[in-house]
Amino acid sequence: MLDTLLEKANNLPLLPGVYIMLDEKGEVIYVGKAKKLKNRVTSYFRGEHLPKVAAMVEKVRDFNVIVAGSEFEALVLENSLIKRHKPHYNILLKDDKGYPFIRIDRKSAYPVMTVTRTAPKDGASYYGPFGGRYQTREIIDVIRNALLLPDCTRKFPRDIGKERPCLKYQMGSCAGWCLPDMTEGDYRTRMDQAALILEGKSDELIASLKEKMEAAAEELRFEQAAALRDRIRAIEGLTRRQRVISTAFSDTDAIGFCRGAKSCFVVLHFRGGDMSGKDTEMIDEPLEDDAEAISNLVRQYYAVRGTVPKSILLPMECDDMQELETFLSESSGRRTIIEVPKRGERMRLIESAALNAREEILRRTTQAQRRSKTLEWLQKALGLEHFPSRIEAFDISNLGSTGIVAAMTVHVDGKPLKRDYRKFRIRGLDAPDDYASMYQVVYRRLKHYVDGDEKFAPLPDLFLIDGGDKHAATAVRAAADLGLTIPTFGMVKDDRHRTRALISPEGNEIGIVGNQAVFSLVGNIQEETHRSAIEYQRSLRSEAYGSTLEKIPGVGKKRREELIGRFKSIKAIREASLEELCAVVPKNTAAAVWNYFRGKEEKE
Repeated sequence: MLDTLLEKANNLPLLPGVYIMLDEKGEVIYVGKAKKLKNRVTSYFRGEHLPKVAAMVEKVRDFNVIVAGSEFEALVLENSLIKRHKPHYNILLKDDKGYPFIRIDRKSAYPVMTVTRTAPKDGASYYGPFGGRYQTREIIDVIRNALLLPDCTRKFPRDIGKERPCLKYQMGSCAGWCLPDMTEGDYRTRMDQAALILEGKSDELIASLKEKMEAAAEELRFEQAAALRDRIRAIEGLTRRQRVISTAFSDTDAIGFCRGAKSCFVVLHFRGGDMSGKDTEMIDEPLEDDAEAISNLVRQYYAVRGTVPKSILLPMECDDMQELETFLSESSGRRTIIEVPKRGERMRLIESAALNAREEILRRTTQAQRRSKTLEWLQKALGLEHFPSRIEAFDISNLGSTGIVAAMTVHVDGKPLKRDYRKFRIRGLDAPDDYASMYQVVYRRLKHYVDGDEKFAPLPDLFLIDGGDKHAATAVRAAADLGLTIPTFGMVKDDRHRTRALISPEGNEIGIVGNQAVFSLVGNIQEETHRSAIEYQRSLRSEAYGSTLEKIPGVGKKRREELIGRFKSIKAIREASLEELCAVVPKNTAAAVWNYFRGKEEKE
């Protein structure tokens, strides 16, 4: 089947267009766009793929293509086909949730704030969209309370003066618009103030009310001045507590995207320097790479949202960024600018969006899920046949003349398994030789397994060796000499002694810096293995020093550790002055140490 599909794909033109993957029932399972149809479609039917792509390709029984006049036409067509067919393997946002608006009908004598899912051009004023229906109603409630607007079911002017004011009036949360002395003009003034808040113009409203308050005070209308003062305080409190009200039609949206145990798409809305809202979508891992996934998500998101900001900040360059900008500008009827900031405040907005995406994944997934996903990525990056559940790492430590040692650490499902750690003293080497030492320790570890030693079972899925390709090749040779094959890679460090990459025994370097989870896992394994080797070396050195220092009267375990910790070697302790020794241990102990070594020198 793949050969048949590949032959068909090889006959496609090198033109932009859209390809439509079909399953055995003829149903659309994936829609994509391409700058060159032949190159893109043939890539699906040859070579290795990531698991999710491979799963999709296995179900493909045929495909159709539509040649487009330009890359922009291909983008528009792809977007239309995805919305129509909702293919299983495409990224699909939950477009049924909608984004509510607040509606105010200015043509009404007594306009009210209502929640609506659409914003048609019917002469009313619309504010939003907001993150959700609950949030939108909460905003309306807060504005009503701040401006003492009614939330009852009475109709105005029909019900004015018919009944006593309700409990809201008695509690001071409504101005009592059903009273005969309340006017339509006063009501409309309050609704105009509500509109200013929804437009994010609270500062203008507060300045205007302060002028009126000061004028009322100068004219000795103290009751009116006090009422205006209370309203100003309520609006100021509203502005502080409810930044999200400075809504919609945001000046700038910052996009964040992160792959983890799940993938997360985040949009942060900013207006006038303040964040006015956040939308989050958790999705399955996309088939597409990050840049293409972001492009698809942005298109779907703004189609659902119904409004597009003046500026959209993306975390990375997309191949179709110019087409995407044109598409959104035409959708909104005004110019939208898309950019990828590299520095300054806008870059910080992108960093904030990325942080939010990472935190959402952490919040919504378990540690076990995240570790499993990280190991899955590591398996893909290294091309391992088996999932790397058990990883064993080795490091050699050469310190002074106390011998050469090695440490083996074990990580199972991403977690250290300390009971399986092993330590080795390297035998038969008088001088440091990393390659000979690595061969010996790997050979000895595997020989224990071959000989049936249960303490060295099972075999690992992956060896990680502290060092480069030659260190890794040495470990592979040790395994081969015992008739075993263990996937082996070296852990390469940068100039600052930090993990930089993995490297195969053949010298092929695999970058891991771009995947933070894998980078952290490998870095932690390398640091843990190095720490284990150093600690073993120090313990042996302490034992060797201890045998000498314990001969000195008054020097116990505590004083011995203090001396070794400060001077590092017997030679340094021997050469230290009495004053230097007194700075570390009590005078009588210092004198005993000094006299001991001076006495030995005299005998010598």
